[in-house]
Amino acid sequence: MGMTMTQKILAHHAGLDHVKPGDLIKAKLDLVLGNDVTTPVAMEQFHKIGVQEVFDREKIAIVPDHFTPNKDIKSAQQCKSVREFAKKYKIKNYFEIGQMGIEHALIPEKGLVVPGDVVIGADSHTCTYGALGAFSTGVGSTDMAAGMATGEAWFKVPEAIKFELTGKLKPWVSGKDVILHIIGKIGVDGALYKSMEFTGDGLGNLSMDDRFTMANMAIEAGAKNGIFEVDEKTIEYVKEHSQREYTIYKADDDAQYCKVYKIDLGLIKPTVAFPHLPENTRTIDEVGDIPIDQVVIGSCTNGRIEDLRAAAKILEGRKVHPFVRTIIFPATQKIYLQAMEEGLLKIFIEAGAVVSTPTCGPCLGGHMGILAEGERAVATTNRNFVGRMGHPKSEVYLASPAVAAASAVTGKISSPEEVVK
Repeated sequence: MGMTMTQKILAHHAGLDHVKPGDLIKAKLDLVLGNDVTTPVAMEQFHKIGVQEVFDREKIAIVPDHFTPNKDIKSAQQCKSVREFAKKYKIKNYFEIGQMGIEHALIPEKGLVVPGDVVIGADSHTCTYGALGAFSTGVGSTDMAAGMATGEAWFKVPEAIKFELTGKLKPWVSGKDVILHIIGKIGVDGALYKSMEFTGDGLGNLSMDDRFTMANMAIEAGAKNGIFEVDEKTIEYVKEHSQREYTIYKADDDAQYCKVYKIDLGLIKPTVAFPHLPENTRTIDEVGDIPIDQVVIGSCTNGRIEDLRAAAKILEGRKVHPFVRTIIFPATQKIYLQAMEEGLLKIFIEAGAVVSTPTCGPCLGGHMGILAEGERAVATTNRNFVGRMGHPKSEVYLASPAVAAASAVTGKISSPEEVVK
């Protein structure tokens, strides 16, 4: 029996010729990641292990991004402890204010992940790096601690679901719409502890930013990981961002999948996930009249340069609705600078939006955009659970940057085509 992309990567890192779904293996790690929320817990467990050094100072990355810039004394204390840990153990890849970004945008940008890697991170959206043909998955802080100490982690080899992509996206449709469409189709547990493997002729019509967005939300379908077949676009991105050697793993022709879905990209419409689950999707023509109070454009899902460009195309020469707070978060300092150089920040500010330093703040209801009781937000983030962005009686509607920007202008959930005619 052949192996999938994920199974081949795990087999190689476990020193095995072959693995099958359900096997328990111990695999070597290429990167261990933590943030300001999860690293302090991992640090406690790390110290209990009793080791004197981390396994590799260059294969650990720590990015304070959730409550930074520090929103209160408690978050400041947490970041201080993480900073001291990074200094003590000489962690090379420690990125804080001024050089930081939202971790899942920053790590690929820094070239810390390449095709064929095995990555764990104490954050559920670590699955983002599957866009580069790597196996990457979220783990608990205890697993992060063990990873920092030993450079290894235990895995149960997952089954796989194959997504064969064909066709080309229509105008104003992006990777966010594709993954929302898929989650709406299979459900939030439709890929539970499975690998979502993306391939097909349509893959070449998706940008790397589209792929990062889709891999990022694999966890919202319950997946262990999402992974894209490596192609020319992947290699071009990797060569631009990293000097590391990489290995391309392609699924065997006789690889086994528990399900196969064929997705025609040309049939997908702008899609919105209604409260309170990412699977609760409707196409933009099914939305109806829903007034909103806030728009958030950014996060580890949709804070990259293409996302900001899409929003700017709609906001240029227009004003956001006077009663809609519109907050834009470039995902990294580099993206922030590029947006400034391209004139995007000027467009946002002139439209009446505000632009923030990179932070996860509003996505998890941490700071910089909390919702009050009864308020509704359109967000380009990845989760819309009860109370996710603030009050338990607030509502979050997940959408693409184009839909979010259009909604900011009209004051209700709207199609980009309604605004740009």
